[in-house]
Amino acid sequence: MSELDSQIPTAFDPFADANAEDSGAGAKEYVHVRIQQRNGRKSLTTVQGLKKEYSYNKILKDLKKEFCCNGTVVQDPELGQVIQLQGDQRKNVSTFLVQAGIVKKENIKIHGF
Repeated sequence: MSELDSQIPTAFDPFADANAEDSGAGAKEYVHVRIQQRNGRKSLTTVQGLKKEYSYNKILKDLKKEFCCNGTVVQDPELGQVIQLQGDQRKNVSTFLVQAGIVKKENIKIHGF
């Protein structure tokens, strides 16, 4: 019986190392800037993934003044707080976030078209 026990493989998790690395401080938190098409030429720009410590309303206020557009902060059950802006403001928002020092350029992902 002892020979049989030594030949049976034990449970091996090939993803154990990957999960341990992802849970550490090395995991990157991306800020996603997306565009959603409404009707016709109208569109929405959404910004999600900002850190919770930032005041979303103050960032929104500065974005609205800077780009002369309207916007709102929406509470999503899965994604948390999401900033919505009118129009295609993807490049404007990404440069604003980098210049304000809120996010590094390599941590911004721009989606759409």
